[in-house]
Parts: sequence; C-alpha cells; structure tokens
Amino acid sequence: MKYTVKNVAGMIDHTNLKPYATTEDFQKLCDEAKEYGFKSVAINTYPVKICRKMLEGSAVLTGAAVGFPLGQMTIETKIMEAGNAIQDGAQEFDYVLNVGKLKEHDYAYIEEEMKQMTNLARKAGITCKVIFETCYLTQEEIMKAAEIASRVKPDFIKTSTGFGTAGATAENVKLMKDNCGPDVQVKAAGGIRSWKSAKEMIEAGATRLGTSSGIKIIEEIRKEE
Repeated sequence: MKYTVKNVAGMIDHTNLKPYATTEDFQKLCDEAKEYGFKSVAINTYPVKICRKMLEGSAVLTGAAVGFPLGQMTIETKIMEAGNAIQDGAQEFDYVLNVGKLKEHDYAYIEEEMKQMTNLARKAGITCKVIFETCYLTQEEIMKAAEIASRVKPDFIKTSTGFGTAGATAENVKLMKDNCGPDVQVKAAGGIRSWKSAKEMIEAGATRLGTSSGIKIIEEIRKEE
C-alpha cells in the first residue's frame, strides 16, 4: 500500500474525549477534521448533536463513545446511551465491552452484549466498534473476544480507550486481526502519536486509527512526500 496524506487521513478518527472539552474545543476539532479530511470526530455522547451540526455538509462522520471509558455499565444502559447518541445524529459508536465479564471468562455475556449493540447499529444503519481495552487482557482473552466478534460481526474491534494503563500495540492489533474473521476490521487507538507508530498499526492490520495526534501524523507524512 502506498501511503498518502489522503488515504491515511481517511483512516483517522480525530479525537477529543477530554472531560473538560468545551463547545469551542469541539468547533476546533470539527474544523480540523474538515480541513484534513479525517474519517470522523470521536467524542463523548453529550456533544454529538453539537458536532453533527458543525460538520453539516462535510464528509466527516460524527462518532460517539458509549459506556466510556470503563465499560462497567449494564447492557441496557449502553443500549440507552447509544440510542440517545443515534437520535442526536451519531453515525458511528465505539462502546467499551464489560472488561470484568471478559476477565471472568463469561463469554456468553460478552457475546450477548456485542449482539445487542451490533443489532442496534445495524437497525440504525451506522457503524459499531467494540473496544476491548487490551491492556487489562491476556492474549487468550483478546483472542476469545475477537472470535466472538467473528461470529457477531460488528464493523470493528478496537484495542483501547486511551484511558487505560496502556494503548495499542502492533502485536495486539495482529492478534485481533488474526482472530476476528474477514468481515470485521480492527481499529487501533491509544498512544498513537507519530506517523511511525500509526504505520506500525496499519501494517499489523488496522484500517482505522483513533488519535488526538492526527494533525501531527499527517504533517509528518507531508514531510516524507
């Protein structure tokens, strides 16, 4: 694959999930996403309506983080939050699976949660991404969650929230890609702050990148061109 500013920018979810983000910050985020041609803006659920309006007329999607950043909510609560985000105009959502249930190896729970969240996205015609939070998981647990995804078929499985003890690694991206089947893509997120790091994730199998360093990454590519 030949890497260009355009095709890499089209993989980036331009992110601001800070608890103190203001309307002014969201305007800046949306303006940057439009200017650089990023795939989406990744935000918490409250500003979805605001950002969707700011992005009107552009190709940039409005994404929402659901059950964020811990995942320790009931399935019903996640469904309600995602449903509310969809009503407000979300075109994608990234939800955090219940990491504790995955650590207990309650794979039936993880599959049921994934089914309900994926079905909600399907009915709305939008993209569903499942966040594993790999820093807390063993290789076996990552593989099991990816295998569940291969059956349920969400659009993406994702490494991290960026709020855990560590972010994405190329090793975990490859492990996820090798076990999720051909119908599911992998999103790498957390700690991707340079083109070198982003390229490692893409080469390991990621087709989407969540980062707040998208502009820096694109400017680094421009210097190489």
